[in-house]
Amino acid sequence: MWSEIFRKLGPSGVKTRSILMTPANIPELSAIWGEEFCLSGPAELLYASQQVRLLALDPALRNSGYAILEKAGSKVRAVNYGVIRNKAELSMPGCLVEIHRHIEELIRLHSPEECAVEGLIYVQNTRTAITLGAARGSALLAAAQHGLPIYEYPPRRVKQAVVGRGGAQKAQIGYMVRTLLGLTETPEADAADALAIGLTHFQMHSSPLAALRGNHRL
Repeated sequence: MWSEIFRKLGPSGVKTRSILMTPANIPELSAIWGEEFCLSGPAELLYASQQVRLLALDPALRNSGYAILEKAGSKVRAVNYGVIRNKAELSMPGCLVEIHRHIEELIRLHSPEECAVEGLIYVQNTRTAITLGAARGSALLAAAQHGLPIYEYPPRRVKQAVVGRGGAQKAQIGYMVRTLLGLTETPEADAADALAIGLTHFQMHSSPLAALRGNHRL
């Protein structure tokens, strides 16, 4: 039965019906799709039956959004979220140290199993690009040192996943994040961005065809 369904889907990944993956049918699906099916690794293959905790990050030098989300079955809840703030008088190296330290604390406290981050954005100012890259590097270093697999998603994809269109505004992202997660208040913009990245990650890994949907693991 599974073989027949996946042949109908075909290598192009055109979905004709929803299929729930379970550990029992993983070997058969892997045999049908081969290595291409397994590109995303074992964590995604068990999403249908496991509880997964995620660290989502939107790094910046002065204000880095973060979120800890947990998915159990079809339910996603926000465990913790906020903004890592660095004062204006703190030097760039000092900011990088603080970003790294705070993220390490989050990992130790909440024990996430994966990390998701927003992809690089195009900026015309070289100095801004260097600053953003440094903040991102500091954040990802902390995640990598704890052995977390790291995934990135383009900004337009995050907006599309949460709001429904790639050109959504910050206020719309905040409203939708609050609605989707059942929060009592709208998060600050940077924290809302991190929550949106986390929701995008879970959405992109909710199908056994995740490996064909453009997930990018760093």
